[in-house]
Amino acid sequence: MTKADIVNEISRSTGIEKANVLETIEKFMEIVKDSLAHGENVYLRGFGSFIVKTRSEKTARNISKNTTIIIPEHKIPAFKPAKVFMEEVKQ
Repeated sequence: MTKADIVNEISRSTGIEKANVLETIEKFMEIVKDSLAHGENVYLRGFGSFIVKTRSEKTARNISKNTTIIIPEHKIPAFKPAKVFMEEVKQ
């Protein structure tokens, strides 16, 4: 399912114009991205959490050049689904 599909489904089921639904979804994604960029997690009860994980420093190999490089510690965004969400998907 794409963002356009989501917009169409919400618009169809609620009667809200597609342009307003799209604007709302875009704003939601912007707020989530900004929050994660500032190190703040986003918790949506019954759905899940958008969190920032820290990956530790590690050593990797470049096979083509046969060299070793060090990948520094860095942060990545992640999604952790709620238990209710997981149970519904498993069925």
